[in-house]
Amino acid sequence: METEKIIKVLNTLLEINNDRIEGYETASKETNDNELITLFAKLARTSSKCKQELTCEIDKLGGTPTESTKTTGKFFRAWMDVKAALTGNDRKAILSSCEFGEDHAVETYESVLKNDMGYLSAEQQMLVNAQYIKIKSDHDTVRSLRDTMVAAS
Repeated sequence: METEKIIKVLNTLLEINNDRIEGYETASKETNDNELITLFAKLARTSSKCKQELTCEIDKLGGTPTESTKTTGKFFRAWMDVKAALTGNDRKAILSSCEFGEDHAVETYESVLKNDMGYLSAEQQMLVNAQYIKIKSDHDTVRSLRDTMVAAS
């Protein structure tokens, strides 16, 4: 039972990383802004690395890593807002929508850190903490860029 819970927790994190990868890859295709394309690629790489680490851990436990994304809820709406903002080429709106999605990713990690760490081994806890720091850093980068755009308005 405990192994199943660990796999479920890790798959929750894997799913949010799948969301980020898909969202930022889609966003990259929707814009001609080289600065945003570079940013989106960096954010997707963070989640690709997290995905690889989580998949490895789930495999070690004999579980099946999820390939799914959250196609409902806050994260999906955020990506629809990004796509709409990209169409209008509104950098402030794009970054605001990205931050909304990043908020959800950070919240997912914080929920695991708060509620599920007791299920994880010390090694898994270190992995989740390290990934949280990377995801939080990405979030803060997007927020800073968004704030710069707001200040410039």
